[in-house]
Amino acid sequence: QVQLVESGGGLVQAGDSLQLTCTTSGGTFSQFRMGWFRQAPGKEREFVAAINWHDNSPYYAASIKGRFTISRDNAKNTVYLQMTSLKPEDTAVYYCAADTTGVYVPNIERRDSEYDSWGQGTQVTVSS
Repeated sequence: QVQLVESGGGLVQAGDSLQLTCTTSGGTFSQFRMGWFRQAPGKEREFVAAINWHDNSPYYAASIKGRFTISRDNAKNTVYLQMTSLKPEDTAVYYCAADTTGVYVPNIERRDSEYDSWGQGTQVTVSS
């Protein structure tokens, strides 16, 4: 069973930066597609970023493109989300997710239903 643990959330001011970390255990991390999603109060969970396992290609939501960067370190079984120029509207619980099938299927990176393992989430609060 794959387990995911997020860390790095916190309270910051608008314009600040923050790095989220998600460390996994179990399975073969180097064959996982990894994603970050977020859920703000009263809103649906939404896609933030993803990174494929076979070519490390990243995908981003339009709302954060240019401000957030996803990366992975297979040696550490870890995926990162570097967030810069944070805005109050980035306030949410951020979840790390893994697609552990090891099968590359294009154009599904943004679908939360395609991820089979999830972390507990880490709160990010951006004050204005």
